[in-house]
Amino acid sequence: MIKKLTCLVVIGIFLCAVPVLAANTEKEKAAIAVAEKWLKLVDQGKYTKSWQESSRYFKMLVKEDQWIEAAKITRGPLGKMVSRKVMSATYTTKLPTAPDGEYVVIEFETAFKNKKSAIETVTPMVDKDGKWRVSGYYIR
Repeated sequence: MIKKLTCLVVIGIFLCAVPVLAANTEKEKAAIAVAEKWLKLVDQGKYTKSWQESSRYFKMLVKEDQWIEAAKITRGPLGKMVSRKVMSATYTTKLPTAPDGEYVVIEFETAFKNKKSAIETVTPMVDKDGKWRVSGYYIR
């Protein structure tokens, strides 16, 4: 009897978790799509447009001219993007140096003409209007 009860509890916990996992997966998919669209602007050197498409939080931290200069310095020497694939995407509501909210931290494995192996981390967030927008970008 205890074995059956334990089994039912485990199944119940699993079934309750499935909708949450599915919701997070949908959020991750939406965030990945936004990140890929935003990265395409950066790949094309459309830094002003990428800044305009960023979250309010990103714009508050980095002024447009600062972003353009940093993007040119960082991305310019790497050359053309050759390939990019998602390595991981993690939904979270808390990040160490950001306000609480909905975020997806995405790591891309990227190859550039002048750098064969790089990791790009793009962090979209749900903005005040309910849309996913990029709030952070880091390349190593």
